[in-house]
Amino acid sequence: AWFPQYINYDSFRTLRDDWNTNCIRLAMYTAEYGGYCAGGDKEQLKQLVRDGVSYATELGMYVIVDWHILSDSNPNLYKETALSFFESIASTYGDKPNILYEICNEPNGDTSWDEIKSYSVDVIDRIRMYAPQSIVIVGTPTWSQDVDIASSSPIERTNLLYSLHFYAATHKEDLQSKLQTALTNGLPVFVSEFGITEASGSGIVDTTSADTWMKLLNENGIGYIYWNLSNKDEACALLRSSCTSLSDWTFDDYSPAGQ
Repeated sequence: AWFPQYINYDSFRTLRDDWNTNCIRLAMYTAEYGGYCAGGDKEQLKQLVRDGVSYATELGMYVIVDWHILSDSNPNLYKETALSFFESIASTYGDKPNILYEICNEPNGDTSWDEIKSYSVDVIDRIRMYAPQSIVIVGTPTWSQDVDIASSSPIERTNLLYSLHFYAATHKEDLQSKLQTALTNGLPVFVSEFGITEASGSGIVDTTSADTWMKLLNENGIGYIYWNLSNKDEACALLRSSCTSLSDWTFDDYSPAGQ
């Protein structure tokens, strides 16, 4: 909704060829300004998702369709809309093996794991009507940090990943400990969003903490998606705000985080 210009073939090609990127996450806001459940043009947003899936598929990449809840906190708030959205997407693409369905970005506030599970079972079952084998990514409480809680009571469905989100300058040993607990309990974890700045997306770039995180993720074979590809004037954006190019970026086009 906010940076649709980067959903194009050449942007994705540049990430694939220059960054060895193999996955694009299409973060579609739900309740934020212009979001799917907040007055945004639903058909236009669905078309952007379809375009992104098409370009990624053509380039031999994975692609994540992300129901990007944030200020709506509890995914049950717009569950009926989520059900119809994922039915529309899954009935179009089915079990295409490069498409992953991320059904609740960052549950937060006082949203409990039981509430997330209740929502997730219904949405997963709707997706499974059309995509019985596809990977579904499930958010966890506290902005997708409480993977330890999820690991003590996982959802009784197959082919699931549970998301952990971190921002390296803010989240350190405490969150790494939660990850370790989840892994010890056998939970399949995926970092569907991380940054190397503070959790606000601004502030310092903490490469020391980022290195610690990368070592931990690589040692455990955990995949990760960086936030974000845009020229927004904030520290976590990959591109400088002065950069207007949509592909084939040079080193000077990248922000300090991007570099």
